[in-house]
Amino acid sequence: MTLYDELIARGLIAQVTDEEQVKELINNGKATFYIGFDPTADSLHVGHFMALCLMRRLQANGNKPIALLGGGTAMIGDPSGKTDMRKMMTREDIEHNASCFKKQMARFIDFSDGKALMLNNADWLLNLNYVELLREVGACFSVNNMLRAECYKQRMEKGLSFLEFNYMIMQSYDFYHLYQEYGCNFQFGGDDQWSNMLGGRELIRRKLGKEDAQAMTITLLLNSEGKKMGKTVSGAVWLDPEKTSPYEFYQYWRNVEDADVIKCLKMLTDVPLEEIAEMETWEGEQLNKAKAILAYELTKLVHGEAEAEQAQKTAQGLFCSGGDVTNMPSTELTAEQFEDGKITVVKLLTVAKLAASNKEAKTLIKQGGVQVNGEKVDDFSAAYVADQFAGDGLVLKKGKKVYRRFLLK
Repeated sequence: MTLYDELIARGLIAQVTDEEQVKELINNGKATFYIGFDPTADSLHVGHFMALCLMRRLQANGNKPIALLGGGTAMIGDPSGKTDMRKMMTREDIEHNASCFKKQMARFIDFSDGKALMLNNADWLLNLNYVELLREVGACFSVNNMLRAECYKQRMEKGLSFLEFNYMIMQSYDFYHLYQEYGCNFQFGGDDQWSNMLGGRELIRRKLGKEDAQAMTITLLLNSEGKKMGKTVSGAVWLDPEKTSPYEFYQYWRNVEDADVIKCLKMLTDVPLEEIAEMETWEGEQLNKAKAILAYELTKLVHGEAEAEQAQKTAQGLFCSGGDVTNMPSTELTAEQFEDGKITVVKLLTVAKLAASNKEAKTLIKQGGVQVNGEKVDDFSAAYVADQFAGDGLVLKKGKKVYRRFLLK
């Protein structure tokens, strides 16, 4: 099976420009390709997973990745998938976030000996002369065509700023610049980036007379309900262990819906397709085994084998009396959070963000969904004194699968 055939079989490819040319490039290790990452936060998250996994697969087949950090484009903000204008970021914030991205990407991509490049489009976009850009690039874009792009159409009713309107031109210029300076002949991106990617390909054709620049979009990671994966009640699932612990990361994948586990194994792991095909017939407890494989493989990829082993051990220990709670997600309490030397179960739930409000916390308790140290809690006023948080701390269980250990700082 060729690399392209495997990408198709794993459901990774959404759209391509010239399929035969794309096959020729990536199957034979001839692609120098780039994927852009706008550093709008200080960590990559599960939403970036598809792109990182694809880069890793292509590099293993001899192709050369360019990880393009959007230090310049992040100062404009991508309107794709947004109903409102993004918050403006300072240059200092962007540079800090970009440095965080670099460290995390190194787990997926081998940057040694020129096997991959990491660039920042701030190095060329921030030095552009506005009038020269209008003359050199602006003339190659039709406003009528731009307004037909899905990323702009969905914003027209609420209002699209001129700042954001320029995003397509900036992303197109990236491809044009990388093609000339680094021999980059291929751009990858999310399916919502298709119009921007075609803009770059057209700019190369019109300015340089070259027809060999290709583009391919990656399938968005959606659950069986059509919603983007990578979100929990408490927010995004991050790749930074300080923001989402390896155990929490493991548990996110261990708890995916039955309908999503096979798709995730295909799209995100290196588990052979033949083995995954066998798992497609699994049900019940066997399907839970498939989820454990998914969680372990992805935690190993992001956090390393030792953390994956520990997360798995912790998860298994939680279902046994006296299990290891050392690496369970923990919340440290301060003396100020206690009232008259006690803290209520309702407050524990809200402090740990296991409930968004006191009302939600009380509903969980009323429905029998809360346990403390293995005992079901049915009293809203149940409270605990400081001594109960000594040693291994106090363990709260929400529902069937969410655990939190509370310690006194």
